[in-house]
Parts: sequence; structure tokens; C-alpha cells
Amino acid sequence: MSLLLNHPVKLCFRRPVLVRSSPLVSTCLPQNPPCSIVGAGSWVNCEGKLCVTYADQPDFISLDKMVPWDLVYSNDDTVTIGSSHGWVATLKKDGILRLQDDLNPGASYTDPKRIPLPPLVTLPHCQTQIVTNVSMSTSSPEDEDCVVAVKFLGPQISFCRPAQRNSEWTNIRIENPCFFSSRVMFSKKDEMFLMPGSGGHLIASWELREKSTKLQRLRLRNLPKLSKKKRELLDSCFKSEHLVESRSTGETFLIKWYKKTAKGVSYMKTKALMVFKLDELGNAVYTQDIGDLAIFLSKSEPFCVTASSFPDMSPNKVTLFDVDEVAYVVLTDISPMARVGDGSFTIHTPFHIPPQNIK
Repeated sequence: MSLLLNHPVKLCFRRPVLVRSSPLVSTCLPQNPPCSIVGAGSWVNCEGKLCVTYADQPDFISLDKMVPWDLVYSNDDTVTIGSSHGWVATLKKDGILRLQDDLNPGASYTDPKRIPLPPLVTLPHCQTQIVTNVSMSTSSPEDEDCVVAVKFLGPQISFCRPAQRNSEWTNIRIENPCFFSSRVMFSKKDEMFLMPGSGGHLIASWELREKSTKLQRLRLRNLPKLSKKKRELLDSCFKSEHLVESRSTGETFLIKWYKKTAKGVSYMKTKALMVFKLDELGNAVYTQDIGDLAIFLSKSEPFCVTASSFPDMSPNKVTLFDVDEVAYVVLTDISPMARVGDGSFTIHTPFHIPPQNIK
């Protein structure tokens, strides 16, 4: 298990490095490294310059791309609810969910795309105002075969195909309460949406053209031996489970993220992270070695890249990004974490953006 300790982070300012293609996206075009949306500044008429930091360097870079205020700082009219493949999902006061590429550094600076989805339909005894996360089956909702999945807090999950004429939602009610606060992801390898249950012992799945929910039971293997003190610490934490797939190796990982309220302040601090590799037999094997991979976990759909595809990017690392914390976990180290964040600031757009083609 990787227990996380405080270490200072040195911040500097450089320009982003352009690199070759990453296996996350099948393309021959060069790509930017993964980046994180820090916010925006230099505001003029409710628009500000997008500010990002790239994963292979600690720079904060202000881009020339102008983004609207309500995407960076949610208000009563617009709430930013998630991100997938660089598309940010917003839910406006009119009840319409939209996908926008305004916060994507790889998208057009002058012609942002805003794609409205069909009006939401709320199933009986469900709600559609609080969203857990959003996932997409392809890199763009404009693709004819793209399916968008929206997981709401509670029993409902909904799917639609935005590019199809007269698109409408397929709504499914999940009976098992262990999935009520879960996050959905898309598996390219299996061509289906997957969602881990609370505790990481179950995975729900939906194939693209089927409405039925399938369940798979996981067996957690090779669990680390913990002292009584460490067990009590983990038991006292807020726990969340996340699935992420490596497109380059075909591997799927289950991540258990443990956070706890810091003493005397009202922000959550990461205390531990556990990574399990899934196999075809339903085993989830604890590991401290994911090879030449780097995992990015935030309010966006999680993703994984090959670290050696980008200069100066460390392998076998998980980068965490939340509203009140940025953390870096090297899985082989007992005290691997460098943390930015002490509760004195809030990141309103804690989204990792996967590698984008350089056009």
C-alpha cells in the first residue's frame, strides 16, 4: 500500500513539450502530454485565459485560449459536472446537459463546440440533478457511433447517442445500492461501460447495444499486511473506487482511493491509494508495479498513458487531482507523495485532459 506523506513541490514556468503519439489514442499525429485544468485568469468581459499544467513538467501555463466564466466557476445557471476525452459536461438551469470543448487545449481557440444532449428523463424514485460522472465511448460526441453515459447519484444511469438524429436517453435503474455513488467508465477492450461497486467487490457492465445490467464478482488478492493502526486509519477514511484501462497494454486496474478530513480544516486529504490489476477470472490482484504506465485520476473519466511516450514523465505513478488537492503517488515508494494543497484554495475544474493531437 502507498501511504502518502507531505513533501514540498517546486513550481517553475516553462513552455509545454510536444511529443510523439501516445497509445491512448490510435493516431500517427504527435500529441501534447496529458494536462490538468488549473483555472483561468486575465478576465475580460466574463472570459479568461485558460490556465493548465502539463503532466511532464510542473509549469502553470496561461494559454491564449479564452474560456467563459461559468465553465471555470459554476454558478446558479451552469454547473460543471464532469469531463471525458477533453469534453466538459455542464448542466444548466434549463435541465439540458451539454458537452463542450472550451477547456480542451487541443480544441479550437476561436470556435468552441457546445453540443446539447436530449432532455433528461428521471425514472421513478430517482433524481437527475446531481451527477456522479460522465463517460464517452469515443473521443468525440460528434462521432456517429459515440455513446455517452451519465451516472447520477442514486440508482439511475442513462445512455444516449448524441450524433444520431432524434437521439433520446436509454435509462436504467440499478437495484443494488452499492452502485449508487459509483463512477462509470468505458472499456475500449471489451466495448462496454463498466462501473465498480462500493468496496470494489462487484463490477456492473453494459454493452453498447444492450439494456441489461450484468454483474461480475471480484476477488481481491494479494492484499498487503497492515498494522492495526493502518487498518483503523483506512476504516476511518472516505473511500472511492475507480476503474481505468490501459489502451496500450489492454490491462484494467481497480483503484481504491482513501481520503480523510484534515485536522482543524475543512478539506479532504489523501491518506492512501491501493491499485489492483484485474484478470479474466475475476481476480483483482494488489500491485505496486504497473510498469511503464501513468494513471490520471480526477473528476474526469480516468485514463492511462505510456509514460515513455512523453519526455520527463515518470512511470508507475498515479496523479490525483481533486477540488482541494493535487497529489502524485509513485507506487513502489512507502512515502511517495508530493502534495499541492492545504485547504487554502479550491480548484473548481479538477479535470485531467488526456493527450490531444497536435494539428
